[in-house]
Amino acid sequence: MYHYDVVIIGGGVVGCATARELARFSLSIALLEKTEDVCNGQSKANTAIVHGGYDAAPGSNKAKFNVRGNGMFERITEELSVPFSRNGSLVVSFEEGGLPALEELKRRGEANGVRGLAILGREALLGREPNLNPAAQAALDVPAGGIVCPYELTVAYAENAAQNGVAFFRDTPVTAISRNTDGLWRLATPAGTFTARAVVNCAGVHSAELNNMVSEEKHHITARRGEYYIVDKNYRDAFRSTIFQLPTKMGKGVLIAPTVDGTILVGPTADDIPDKDDTRTTAAGLARVLERAKLSWPALPTRAFITTYAGVRAHAETDDFVLSEPADAPLFFNALGVESPGLSAAPALGEYLAEAVAERLGAKPNPAFDPIRPGIPKFREMTDAEREAAIARDPDYAKIVCRCELVTEAEIRAAIRRPVGARTVDGIKRRTRAGMGRCQAGFCLPRTMELLAEELAVPELSVTKCGGESRYLESSLFGSKAGE
Repeated sequence: MYHYDVVIIGGGVVGCATARELARFSLSIALLEKTEDVCNGQSKANTAIVHGGYDAAPGSNKAKFNVRGNGMFERITEELSVPFSRNGSLVVSFEEGGLPALEELKRRGEANGVRGLAILGREALLGREPNLNPAAQAALDVPAGGIVCPYELTVAYAENAAQNGVAFFRDTPVTAISRNTDGLWRLATPAGTFTARAVVNCAGVHSAELNNMVSEEKHHITARRGEYYIVDKNYRDAFRSTIFQLPTKMGKGVLIAPTVDGTILVGPTADDIPDKDDTRTTAAGLARVLERAKLSWPALPTRAFITTYAGVRAHAETDDFVLSEPADAPLFFNALGVESPGLSAAPALGEYLAEAVAERLGAKPNPAFDPIRPGIPKFREMTDAEREAAIARDPDYAKIVCRCELVTEAEIRAAIRRPVGARTVDGIKRRTRAGMGRCQAGFCLPRTMELLAEELAVPELSVTKCGGESRYLESSLFGSKAGE
């Protein structure tokens, strides 16, 4: 049996942010993640946008935490060595009658405390984004908008939390929760039983299920799937800003979203699905993305698509973040329905949840807390002189594994060895970008698998894409039957 002051359920960006912020206090803390790695749910498969905060209803949790979180990104990403760009957002109307709706969004944003909002006319808009559809009439300019790498941010939060004493348990789904007669929470998992004074529920699309185990204040989460294309880095300069389409009676449209890594994301759809873990892409969904995206980018280079993906977000019945400590479940803290703008709000949500828990437990500050998490030096971002110095320090920097993204053997080994390190090929991808380039791991996969097997001291046959049974190799390929 494991005993902690606080157990966090869920290793997405909010769970990991909360873990890191809780480490500022003198508490014993554990994070339980049901899959083989952190950032395996909606935190890894979204549009990677730091929203400005103009869209949510004034007074809502979405509005409050979006604007607060947005303003924290420079500090957080500097402390955690995560790439971030305040590239700005544009909400574009392609209809002559769209100006009143843009002005309403501007008023809403100003009510939420968003600064710098302005309406751009057609000439100024096309001068700023020349690849935009010339049918564009006007746009809301949102200078506060930004872009960040969501999986790198989540991993960085987790690593810094672990550096400060948080224990991470992966492949540890919570199957039951109850409250002992002594007031402690009891969590059943396949890895054993955990007890805690307080629980923080950051379980994403499954968060309502956990709440409903312990409280009569029931909630419901609808799983909403969004499908995307990724455009190759050759088009990295096509757009500077993130391009939103002004919502119309035909729907919200899709985004054209530059990334901090130089690719462009196109999407998403929004389809409610019964299976909360169904992240398939579909021909019909991707066709809708393509059709709608061409309204913003008529010259969309379909031959430059390098992959597709889908993410499932958690939509609450309140259409807002549900941040609660149910009256009949004291010291059980919920973060339910954290869909968009959840990534933007994550720094503020982590801070809020940690402070709420610490106050209820009477926790004192941790004087040893260190907010700095050094990143893995990236060969692709180095000057020639820096590369020579890196190779002199570690000869593995001279060994390129991923040609598309210029990822070296040294970076992959470091990603495995670090706190909450990679255990799978997808874990390597999210920490280093090995396999995320044009060839989609066609070249680097075999060496990546070899390095994982070597560093983890396991057979290559056991190396997986994303845990479970997602193995690349079968022993029968090598002349013996499975299991022999």
